[in-house]
Amino acid sequence: MSEPKKLFIKTYGCQMNVYDSERMAEALAGQGYIPTDTAADADMILLNTCHIREKAAEKVYSELGRLRPLKEAKPDLKIGVAGCVAQAEGAEIMARQPLVDLVVGPQSYHRLPELEARAGRGRKALDTDFPEDDKFDRLGARPKSQRGPTAFLTVQEGCDKFCAFCVVPYTRGIEVSRAADRVLLEARDLVERGVREITLLGQNVNAYHGHEAGLAGLIRDLARIDGLHRIRFTTSHPNDMDDALIAAHAEVEKLMPYLHLPVQSGSDRVLKAMNRKHTADDYLRLVTRIREARPDIMLSGDFIVGFPGETDADFADTLGLVESVGYGQAYTFKYSSRPGTPAAERVQVAEDVKDERLQTLQALIGRQQRAAQDAMVGRTVRVLFEKPGRMAGQMVGKSEYLHAVHVQTTGVERGDILPVRIVSSNSNSLKGEI
Repeated sequence: MSEPKKLFIKTYGCQMNVYDSERMAEALAGQGYIPTDTAADADMILLNTCHIREKAAEKVYSELGRLRPLKEAKPDLKIGVAGCVAQAEGAEIMARQPLVDLVVGPQSYHRLPELEARAGRGRKALDTDFPEDDKFDRLGARPKSQRGPTAFLTVQEGCDKFCAFCVVPYTRGIEVSRAADRVLLEARDLVERGVREITLLGQNVNAYHGHEAGLAGLIRDLARIDGLHRIRFTTSHPNDMDDALIAAHAEVEKLMPYLHLPVQSGSDRVLKAMNRKHTADDYLRLVTRIREARPDIMLSGDFIVGFPGETDADFADTLGLVESVGYGQAYTFKYSSRPGTPAAERVQVAEDVKDERLQTLQALIGRQQRAAQDAMVGRTVRVLFEKPGRMAGQMVGKSEYLHAVHVQTTGVERGDILPVRIVSSNSNSLKGEI
C-alpha cells in the first residue's frame, strides 16, 4: 500500500474560502492526500486566495516566492493557486510564476482531481471556467469524520448587485443558490458528526432562492433538525432583507440574535456612486424594523472610507449613521481599487485622508464595541464551548451574540452549551462563570 501524500492549504479571506478549502481537501482525499499543517512536509500546496483586500494578488506572488526553496528542494512538489485571485488572474499567474503547477477558480474546484492528475504528468493545469455542472453535486458526500461544534455551510454563491468597488460578480459569477434538499442533507450530516452550530454562507446569502420560501424557509427547515442548536448566516445585503427573514429572527429560537448587515457608507451621494441601490434612511428604517422584531439583536457592519469622491461631509454622514445604529462590531476598510471595477477608473482620495478617516471611524466603532461588551457584565448568556483556553482549566466559547467568552472550570467538554454569568469585560472577550 502506497504512503499517503500530504496536502497543505493556506486559506485567505472570508468564511466561504474556509468552507471551500475543506471541500478541496475532501476532493483530493480520493487521490490519496491527507492534510498537513506544515508546508515543508507537503507533497502539494494550495493557496486558496481572496481578491477583496488591498494588493491581494501581490501578496499571493510574495507567498509563491517564499515557496520557491521548497519547490527547488522537492521538484515533485505540486503548487496550486485557487480562489478569487486565481479566477481573476489565472493566465498571468501561470506566466509570471513558472513554479505554479495548477490554477483553479472557485467555481471549478470540484475538478481538482483531474487537474492534479494532469500536473502529475508534468503538464500545467488551468481551469477558471464558470462550468454549467453544479460543483456541489460533483463533490459528492462528505466524509464521516468527527467535527468540531461549529461549521460553515455554503448555500449561495456569486452576486448580481455589481457594487462599483467589488470584484465578486467577476470572480464568483452571478447569484446561484444550492437546492434546499442538498443543504439540509449536508446539515444533517454535519450534525451527525458533532456540529451544533451552522453558519450559512453566501456572498449575498439573503438572496438565497433554493427554497420556495427563500432563506427564511431554509432556516425554519434547518431549525427542525434534532441536535442542531444554533443557526447563523452571513453576509447580507440590505435590499434582500425581506419581511419573512425579519420574522424568522423574531420566531425561530435557534436563529441567533446576531446579524451582519453591511452598509458601506452613511452618505446617500456615496451610496449612489457605489451602486448600492439603497439610501442611508432605507438602511436605518430597516434596522428599526429588525430591532422591533428582535430587540436584543447585535448588529455588525462593513464600512469603506475614502471611496472615490468622498468628501468630509460624506464621511461625517457615515459617522452619523454609525452613531445612530450603535454597532456591536464592524469591519472598516480604506478603499482600494480593483482593476475592472467601475470605481477603479475614478479620481482617488488621497491616502493620508483615507488614513485619518479610517482611524476616526475605527475609534468610534471601538467605543461602541466596548460599550456592547461592557453591557453584558451581570447578564447570563448561553455559551457554546469550542476549545480549551490558554490557561489550564480554561474553556472558550461563543455566546449567542458571538462574543468570545472564557471560563475557568472543569468538566466542560467541547460542544457543551451552558448558561454562563458574565463577570467582566476584557478588550476582545468576556469572562464568565458557569
